[in-house]
Amino acid sequence: MSAATTRSRTPDRLCAEAVDLARAAAEEAAAPGVVGEHAGLVSEGDRVVTHYFECKELGYRGWRWAVTVARASRAKIVTLDEVVLLPGPDALLAPEWVPWSERLRPGDLGPGDLLPTDAEDLRLEPGFTGEDEPAPNAAVSHDMAELVEAEDADVTAGVPANLPIAPLRGSISSVAEELGMRRARVLSRYGLHSAADRWEETYGPKSAMAQAAPAACVSCGFLTPIGGSLGQAFGVCANEFSPADGRVVALSYGCGGHSEAAVMPKPPRPAPPVIDETKVDHFPLRPSPDSGSVSVTTDEVSAELGHS
Repeated sequence: MSAATTRSRTPDRLCAEAVDLARAAAEEAAAPGVVGEHAGLVSEGDRVVTHYFECKELGYRGWRWAVTVARASRAKIVTLDEVVLLPGPDALLAPEWVPWSERLRPGDLGPGDLLPTDAEDLRLEPGFTGEDEPAPNAAVSHDMAELVEAEDADVTAGVPANLPIAPLRGSISSVAEELGMRRARVLSRYGLHSAADRWEETYGPKSAMAQAAPAACVSCGFLTPIGGSLGQAFGVCANEFSPADGRVVALSYGCGGHSEAAVMPKPPRPAPPVIDETKVDHFPLRPSPDSGSVSVTTDEVSAELGHS
């Protein structure tokens, strides 16, 4: 260990005693009343000392004002070097910066926003090569030459074999544009798998709704098929009462709005009543003359003697 290194660890006495000079410099650089108590000092080298002061400014919890002072060799006057606000060991710091492409989440894109796509995006691949010159021994080149020679004989200055460039009619790019396939990039296999995993996670067989569903979407009448390779596993829900209305759902997804979930039964016919309460039974206040076991007689003698 050199002598210079040993001396640098011991703060210079005059620089260490220049606390008032360091405080005045910190108060001049900071707002009034935000410079707190002296929080120590550190020797930066020979005759170079940094004084730390607490920062009371709101939003800078744990930060410190660092004032560096120094003096020349054999000089007795301490001079100011720099004043800066630095974070302390327990300072409140902003999180590490993350690029926008990694912060972006589904649903963040709003009206008028533009989302650039990286040229090396793994979800996309070239839609077509764009090469209009077929191989010399390819059958398409001969057929194209005959077609152009027959249809464009009046507008071309010679047979296609003698033209410096291939005619526009019948070229690969024009055919691709006519068929609607002239896109610069299309979904790659990775892009297809990423979309399928994302859709299946939201509207797939493992969701809580699908676990409680009476049947899967593959047998639902509200399922609208989609084309392409994704149509083998997904479709679009067209049930306005379903939670997945207008969403891409897996064929194994399901909900309570299945078209065949329940058949409305006919209204049941009530059973005939045991006691008919719709009729009135007549009960006489006096017993009827002929209600007894003996018939009524008109013989007065028998009536006086009574019945035996």
